[in-house]
Amino acid sequence: MNQQESQKVGNGILQTALHNFDEAARRLNLDEGLKGKILEPKERIELSLSPTLSNGQVTNIKAFVVRHNDVLGPAKGGIRMTPDVTLDDVTGLAMEMTWKTSVIGVPFGGGKSGIRIDPSTLSPEVKETIVRSFTRGARRHIGPEIYVPAPDMGTNELDMARIRDCISYSEAISITDGCYVTGKPVIFGGVAGRREATGKGVIHTVLAMCKKLDMPLEGLRVAVQGFGNVGSVAACDIAGYGAKIVAASDITGAVAAPDGLDVVALAKHVEETGSILGLAGTKEIDPGQVLEAECDVLIPAATQSQITRENADRITARIVAEGANAPTTPEADEILNQRGVLVIPDILCNAGGVFVSYLEYTQETQREQMTIEAVERRLAERMTQRFHDVYDLGQREGLSLRDAAMNLGVSRVVEGVLTRGLLP
Repeated sequence: MNQQESQKVGNGILQTALHNFDEAARRLNLDEGLKGKILEPKERIELSLSPTLSNGQVTNIKAFVVRHNDVLGPAKGGIRMTPDVTLDDVTGLAMEMTWKTSVIGVPFGGGKSGIRIDPSTLSPEVKETIVRSFTRGARRHIGPEIYVPAPDMGTNELDMARIRDCISYSEAISITDGCYVTGKPVIFGGVAGRREATGKGVIHTVLAMCKKLDMPLEGLRVAVQGFGNVGSVAACDIAGYGAKIVAASDITGAVAAPDGLDVVALAKHVEETGSILGLAGTKEIDPGQVLEAECDVLIPAATQSQITRENADRITARIVAEGANAPTTPEADEILNQRGVLVIPDILCNAGGVFVSYLEYTQETQREQMTIEAVERRLAERMTQRFHDVYDLGQREGLSLRDAAMNLGVSRVVEGVLTRGLLP
């Protein structure tokens, strides 16, 4: 299925990615040939995995690898493990990664993987078996100059360690020669601060936006949808500046506290119980109320297509900081723009993770070890600078932040294509 055919099916993340690209291509006046060269993925792979589990059972699992674009460097993007991930989802996410790596200014292209299974139903041993099966099946599509995966929804740093070990074991070497995967434990070649990088990066863009708007941080009301890795780090980080987290949710439910949640206690509670519910001093609310909570800043950090045309007119926040990938549909985006809500787009807002992945990539290549202080300093500098690049472009050309970020990301890829040359 080509991109134009995919565009006619459903309203998921691929359709959002295609819409955003089409609008950028129109604004940049790209000719059809160049547009097609940039739009179409380099590779869309569907894998059939059949690992034998510890109980002797053979299970059959679909997996996907997409390399969207590698003009500026090897494809980069996480491995999503969910029971409903599709090849189109992975394609849309890979496309978004192309613009994200371009906007944040790292020498990568866009890629993504998916494994169609529910990780919450797996024991650690079974999950490791599946991750290693995926690695063997996808091995020829993974490499430091081909595609460098990382954790995403449903996967974590231990899964990345298994991938690295699987490859090094297969090649009969102690460690891989080059960075085959990022987001690993520090003891196994990872970089300090990688797990927190996406959430911290979100807050760096929020801080920069608040400074532009002269919005004081003390008492700033913030709602967080998705109190997972990204959302919890973002919440704790901005609370440290004096902001109040008035509502938060995760997959188990949602809680609120008008005077502000104790986010450190809440994060500990979630770690211990697996649920955001039940902490003393919090009030349980409907999860849908988090998006519509009375707040100054809304951080959607759960999954795609959460802010839609059905609820966009009930968003009260002045700033929406997209911690998740494509949490806002194009129809909702238009409504928010008309209402004057400032949306910090995902390809900028949550790019802290891929930037620190780049630091891990260079660290492993050079066999160095960066300090947490150096990582956090460079993350703050890069996120802030790129925010200003996007914001200033938007001000000069009368564009929303999303449109400015897309123009910047796509134009850099176009420049890469033309610099390389159109001939193979």
